[in-house]
Amino acid sequence: MGKLFGTDGVRGLANAELTPELALAIASAAARVLASHHWADSVDGGPPRRPTAVVGRDSRASGEMLEAAVVAGLTSAGADVRLVGVLPTPAIAYLTGFYGADVGVVLSASHNPMPDNGVKLFARGGRKLPDEIESEIEAEVDRGWTSTRPVGAAVGRVVVSEDGLQHYLDHLLAAAPTDLAGLTVVVDCAHGAASTVAARLYEAAGARVIPIACAPDGLNINDGVGSTHLASVAAAVREHGADLGIAHDGDADRCLAVDADGETVDGDQILAICAQAMQTRGALIADTVVATVMSNLGFHHAMRAAGITVLTTGVGDRYVLEALTEHGLSLGGEQSGHIIFTDAATTGDGLLTALRIMSQMAETGQSLATLAGVVRRLPQVLVNVTVVDKNRVASSESVSEAVSAAAVELGDEGRILLRASGTEQLVRVMVEAASQAEADAIAHRVAAVVRSA
Repeated sequence: MGKLFGTDGVRGLANAELTPELALAIASAAARVLASHHWADSVDGGPPRRPTAVVGRDSRASGEMLEAAVVAGLTSAGADVRLVGVLPTPAIAYLTGFYGADVGVVLSASHNPMPDNGVKLFARGGRKLPDEIESEIEAEVDRGWTSTRPVGAAVGRVVVSEDGLQHYLDHLLAAAPTDLAGLTVVVDCAHGAASTVAARLYEAAGARVIPIACAPDGLNINDGVGSTHLASVAAAVREHGADLGIAHDGDADRCLAVDADGETVDGDQILAICAQAMQTRGALIADTVVATVMSNLGFHHAMRAAGITVLTTGVGDRYVLEALTEHGLSLGGEQSGHIIFTDAATTGDGLLTALRIMSQMAETGQSLATLAGVVRRLPQVLVNVTVVDKNRVASSESVSEAVSAAAVELGDEGRILLRASGTEQLVRVMVEAASQAEADAIAHRVAAVVRSA
C-alpha cells in the first residue's frame, strides 16, 4: 500500500478510494499503535485502563457510513467511543482534550467537494499526530491484525454525547470575551460543520448575525459556497449593509472574510490584523509570527514595518503548527485562512479566528477594510507546469538561471518561488511583482523554461 497520510490526514473519494474497510483498518490500527505507546497506563497500580476516543464528522452524507466504520474499528480494538456528531474539526480537537480522550477522529474532507471525505486523527490533548506515529499506523494497516482481538467485556462501548457543542461554545466565548454588540456579520457556513455552531456563537458574543448556506442536506457541502467561493457572502454583505462577512470551509478549521464593500480579506491580512492586535497587548511571543512561503510579500512588508519578525515554513498548517511548537510562539497561519492561536487552540480554528477579527473591530472602532489595509497585497500569479520529472527540474541549470534572473529583475518589490507538488508531477511557479503585467510576464517566462527542462 502507498503512503496513506497526507498533510491533513487520509483523504479520497468516499467509498471508492476511502472505503469503509480502509476507514475501519485505519481506526483499529490507530487504536493498536496508540495503545502500545500510552494506553496501557494503569490507574493507581490497578489494571490497564480502557482507552477512549472522541469521534465527530462534517455534514457530508458519506460521513455517516465512514463514522460507523471508524467506530467499529476503534471498539474492535477495545476503545470506548464518545460520538459528538456534526461539529467543526477544531471542536473535535478541543473535546479530545476536554474529555481526556486518548484519540480524536474527524470524518471530513474540509473544503473538498462533497464526494470526497477524509479521516483525520488527533492525539491526546487534541494535538496532531507526529509523523512517526502516522508511519506506525500505516505499517499496522499493512500488517493487519496479528494479535488476539478483544472479546466479551473487553470490546469497546459507544456513548452519544449531547453536551459537546455547548462545551465548545463556552470555550470559544472564554477565549474571545469581547462584546460584539453593534456589529452585523453575514456568516457563510458552506452547508458544513459550521452550520451547527457559527450563528449561535456569534449571536452569543453579541453580534447581529445573518446566516447563509446553513442548511446542510448531506449533498450540498461546499457547493458553490464557503471560503473557496466568496461571491455569495460578498453579495449578502452588500445586500444587508453588514459590517463584514465570514466564510468558513466545510469543517470550519479556517475562514476568510469580506469587508463592508464585499472586498476579500485573505489569510495574510487576517494574520496581520491578529498579529498587530496581539503585539499591542503584549501577547505576541517574541514579536514573531509564523507564515508559509506562499504568504504575499505585502504581508512581509507590513510585518517588517510593525517590528514583527516572520518565521517562514513550508505550505501546510501542520508545518505552521510544528514551528509554533518548536519555537514556543503564539500565532501563525496561512494565506488560505488557517490561523492558529496557541493560547486557545491546538489547531486552526475558523470560528475562533472570526471572533478575534470582530473583537479587534469592536475594540478599535475601525472597519475591517481599515484594519486589513495594513497589508498592501502585491499582484500574485501562480502557474502550474505539468512536467515529466519534477526532480530533473530541481537540478536544471537553465531553470536556476531563469529564477535568478527573475529575482534580480524583481528586486525588493517582488519575488519568485518554485515549488514542486507533493503528490503530482507538477512544478508551481509563483511570482509577485509591483504590477499584474510584470508578474504575468515573468511567471510565464520562467514557466516556459521549466517546461523545456
